[in-house]
Amino acid sequence: MSVLPYLVAGWLFLVGCYGLATSRNLIHAVGSLAVCQASTYVLLLAVGYRRGGTAPVFSDIRPGSRPVVDPVVQALTLTDVVVGATLTALLLALVVQVSKRHGTVDPDELRELRG
Repeated sequence: MSVLPYLVAGWLFLVGCYGLATSRNLIHAVGSLAVCQASTYVLLLAVGYRRGGTAPVFSDIRPGSRPVVDPVVQALTLTDVVVGATLTALLLALVVQVSKRHGTVDPDELRELRG
């Protein structure tokens, strides 16, 4: 088992968090959050990977005669992709509304939102 996918997932997460922390634009912040979300895809697929494994279709052989990958992890990854796309679309719609109402996408210029 290789540690490379875990390192890639950690690196993607750190790059996304750095982008969120240094963002001067709401659209950039949404993109950085999408990069953080992409790290979870890599992490889930790394957890479910099995060397020499094939698709879990047992129509032609007996169960247990060959290694198969975990289909639950693949389903979770697909669900994560759908949730990530929905979240990104929702946040971008909110950025458009903030831009229309306040005329800027710079978080520091949004004085009316401070409590």
